[in-house]
Amino acid sequence: MQISGATIVVTGGASGIGKAMSRRFVEHGAAVVYVVDLDGPGAAAVADEIGGVGVELDVTDEAAIVNLIEQIERDHGPIDLWCGNAGIGANGGVELDDDVWNANWNVNVLAHVKACRHLIPRWIARGSGHLLITASAAGLLTNLGTAPYAVTKHGAVAFAEWVRITHGNDGVGVSCLCPQGVRTPMTEADGELAIEVVKAMGMIEPEEVADAVVAGLAEDAFLILPHPEVAQFEQRRAGDRERWLQGMQKLQARLLG
Repeated sequence: MQISGATIVVTGGASGIGKAMSRRFVEHGAAVVYVVDLDGPGAAAVADEIGGVGVELDVTDEAAIVNLIEQIERDHGPIDLWCGNAGIGANGGVELDDDVWNANWNVNVLAHVKACRHLIPRWIARGSGHLLITASAAGLLTNLGTAPYAVTKHGAVAFAEWVRITHGNDGVGVSCLCPQGVRTPMTEADGELAIEVVKAMGMIEPEEVADAVVAGLAEDAFLILPHPEVAQFEQRRAGDRERWLQGMQKLQARLLG
């Protein structure tokens, strides 16, 4: 995936990882970066800062996604890279009601499906195009204290794998970004178990994630792991699931005191 000269869309671009990626893409010569977010003023502010285009968009609104794709194609030509970076979380487990679960499902999984319905046919026709899904290390492992997030991020990883397997020979590139602890608005709270886990394991800055994304895209890597140790954790989990589960139980007990 060549960033230089590319037309790029970054959802969830008003802050955190999305903001850092948008800035980095411009620095690496992207032709245009669309900074897309439910927070329209925030997206516009980032776009003004980097010389991109800010768009207010609800990533669960398929009609709005189609309108955006068609607008970009009219104004700048085909989309080379779509970064599905918008995401939400919720603290809790089975006690959370269906509205919370559905919100996480709609943003963290179905938003990617809706975008791909309209991007993949275009990319197949052209023989090129790249999808980047921001999942999480929680999508390869799990996260304590937040069942909807852990479950839907597993779904995001699974969907990215499916697209890569199904359309990789059609010229569609796929990358799955799975960071661990990143200092963003989502990780600012104190005392919440899910956040305490990532703080205990070490936080990095969004700019470091953006650097990993640039490097991973240059190699057409599927898994982009800003925390290299996540690969080792995933191997341990697969190699001895029982031991890994017991270790996570111990970690949870320690963090809960």
